[in-house]
Amino acid sequence: MTAWLVVIDMQDVFADPASEWAAPGFDGIRPGVQRLVQHFDGRAVFTRFVAPSDPDGAWRDYYERFPWALQPPDAPIYELAVDPGDHRVLDATTFGKWGTALAEATDHATGLVLAGVSTDCCVLSTALAAADAGISVTVASDACAGASPEDHQRALDAMTLYAPLITVTTVDAVISQSRLIE
Repeated sequence: MTAWLVVIDMQDVFADPASEWAAPGFDGIRPGVQRLVQHFDGRAVFTRFVAPSDPDGAWRDYYERFPWALQPPDAPIYELAVDPGDHRVLDATTFGKWGTALAEATDHATGLVLAGVSTDCCVLSTALAAADAGISVTVASDACAGASPEDHQRALDAMTLYAPLITVTTVDAVISQSRLIE
């Protein structure tokens, strides 16, 4: 199996400690994310959470709570806080990033390694949807950060319940496991 790395929402809005959406461990996961990107050498995709131009359904309530986030995709808050290099960047107005666009961007890989933020929101939503679609998902726990350390751990604990569809491990384990890096 040839796995792809998906770096989820490593954006300024989650890196900024003053943001309501801050992931306090953001800076701490940067080295692990960078190691994974280097290791996957061309098999990485970055995602960005962006606001829709016209929220629909329950998203209306969401943006009533966070009206400051209703900004265009090119707004500074939605810029990546890490350099994606030559890797593809996908925008999504949803927490979960799994879908046709990500499947195509990863050459319909049967395995994904997830890293990024927030463990308890976008990483979790992506992992569950991809696993439901039959994709083998590995979450690099030390390359993810949540809204709090407790929320991060709760999300990891929830994802371990989906074994063997979802595996929660570390950056070192991902790099050392040949089945993930063919």
